[in-house]
Amino acid sequence: MSTPTITAPKATASTASLRHRLAERGIDRSLLMLVPALVFALALFVYPFSYGIGLTFQPTAATQEQFGGGVFSNYVAFFEDKFVFDSIWLTMRLALPAALFNVLASIPVAFKLRHRFRGKKALTTLLVLPITLGTVLTAQGLLIFAGRQGWLNRFLLQTGLIDEPLTLVNNYLGVMLSLVISGFPFAFLLISSYLSGIDPSIEAAAKTMGADWKQRFRRVILPLLAPGLATTFILTFVLAFSVFPSARLVGDAMGSTRVMALMAYRAFGEQTDYAMASTIAMMMGVIELAVVAIVLMWRSFLYKGSTGGKG
Repeated sequence: MSTPTITAPKATASTASLRHRLAERGIDRSLLMLVPALVFALALFVYPFSYGIGLTFQPTAATQEQFGGGVFSNYVAFFEDKFVFDSIWLTMRLALPAALFNVLASIPVAFKLRHRFRGKKALTTLLVLPITLGTVLTAQGLLIFAGRQGWLNRFLLQTGLIDEPLTLVNNYLGVMLSLVISGFPFAFLLISSYLSGIDPSIEAAAKTMGADWKQRFRRVILPLLAPGLATTFILTFVLAFSVFPSARLVGDAMGSTRVMALMAYRAFGEQTDYAMASTIAMMMGVIELAVVAIVLMWRSFLYKGSTGGKG
């Protein structure tokens, strides 16, 4: 009697197709939708940024002869040329106060406008209207209104309140006014967004426990608003730090408002030194990143909970 032979089962391929296995790892055809964004980022950011960094290590013969340093000659020139290096302080002297003022001034305005009252929409429209003007039109308006022959000076002279025109533009004050006018709407909209996301019942609970409005703002609203304030400060600071039209039109371009953007334009447009212009632009980015990192560290130290806003 013959014994039945037992055949080993044949190895079967996995029933899951490659597409299904990739889908389980989050890889499917929907990722193709990212291709246009990646191409856009590579073409308009990664390549120009990489090319700019490369230019900084290609100093001109004149720069190498004057400052030495080999391929780092542009960076040596940036730090040793007092006319260029001082532009860091002059830019920070404008950007930091402007950003801080816009954030602090926006808090009470946004706090008041979060309630319903007659004329709220009209007032909000007036506050955000400067966004539509742009920096060039804002600077032109300042020249027409506050220039030596502007409406304000003519009115004050005709009424006898002053003997000679006030110098309100073509100096530090003119650029600061321009940065406040153009930056305040952004700060106001961002802080309003964060305030609108704070649950009113939290403040109401503090009120029922006897906290006055000062205590409610300091102990309840401000901690929840702190992440939004930090983000708003960062965005308004970056906006002010890169100031260029205002510094040229209503400032003292080669004096008190000799900002880094003007120095980069001077190297690019007047001296035709593209490598030095790229070096100044890279240093602008480094300084901005340093300030952003400090503010984010302050935010994490001040408040570690979840943000209360929608922004």
